[in-house]
Amino acid sequence: MAEPAIEVRSLTKRFGDFVAVDAVSFEVERGRIFGFLGANGAGKSTTIRMLCGLLDPTSGAATVGGHDIRREPERVKRAIGYMSQRFSLYGDLTVAENIGFFGGAYGLSRRALAERLPWVLGLAGLVGRERSLTRTLSVGWKQRLALGCAVLHEPRIVFLDEPTGGVDPASRRRFWELINGLSERGITVFVTTHYLDEAEYCNDIRLIHAGRIVAGGSPRELKTSVIRNPILEVACDRIVEALEILQKEPWVLETSIFGMSLHISVEDEEEGRRLIAARLGREGIAVHRADRIMPSLEDVFIHKIEEQAGTGEAGEARP
Repeated sequence: MAEPAIEVRSLTKRFGDFVAVDAVSFEVERGRIFGFLGANGAGKSTTIRMLCGLLDPTSGAATVGGHDIRREPERVKRAIGYMSQRFSLYGDLTVAENIGFFGGAYGLSRRALAERLPWVLGLAGLVGRERSLTRTLSVGWKQRLALGCAVLHEPRIVFLDEPTGGVDPASRRRFWELINGLSERGITVFVTTHYLDEAEYCNDIRLIHAGRIVAGGSPRELKTSVIRNPILEVACDRIVEALEILQKEPWVLETSIFGMSLHISVEDEEEGRRLIAARLGREGIAVHRADRIMPSLEDVFIHKIEEQAGTGEAGEARP
């Protein structure tokens, strides 16, 4: 088998007594889209900064593109593209000037930069806007330009840290089309996000909570193997009140609001449907439907967090 693009073993980062990343282990196959998902403060950005050679780990080991992050951080930096969580381009420079600046930082010759410039402009959708000041662009355009600058030197591995933060839904979809295009070119994409719906675009996922990996696999594997009990999607009146009522019932295993419906986990599908209708009916709350559904990734994440809270620790997902 080919060597993984990224290999991580028990990687840990402590800041004093605080453990930001707690012995995480995983592998990323070459040419795949790898999603690192979790809430803000879960340890995503700290992990990605260690893997990019920007932050020294406290313990553990990792290789990126075959380079050891502790012994060869400069080789790691030259081998990757990196798009930081905060917009990293210069607002007072034009689009073309930003591309030229990053081309110089990556050591591209004038000829190589001239060859890559049209490709980056096309990727970002900014053909004809080369002279526009970057600060005048919308957030979506800025993010696409930042992605173009991150892959300007044609790296085989790209790290994207919360790339769609603050971007509208339409621009998020467009951005993920660009990510899929990179993967189709054989580029390995490591992306962090707290948008669980974006994980559907990933080939492989790790869910991280409080610095520890709590689940891992493909989107389908997570949705079919982590939660064993039936989940009913319940459409009813007075949804918040209904949630509060059902949360108190011993036969309800887990609850959450999902859009305009409730997701209710029960031990038995038919009995659960009957009990939900009866309990809410006693409060005068009409149930319009209660259909069994495949768990969403949000259901999986909530399940794993509640499982961790119940046991006092998180189980390490398979690498």
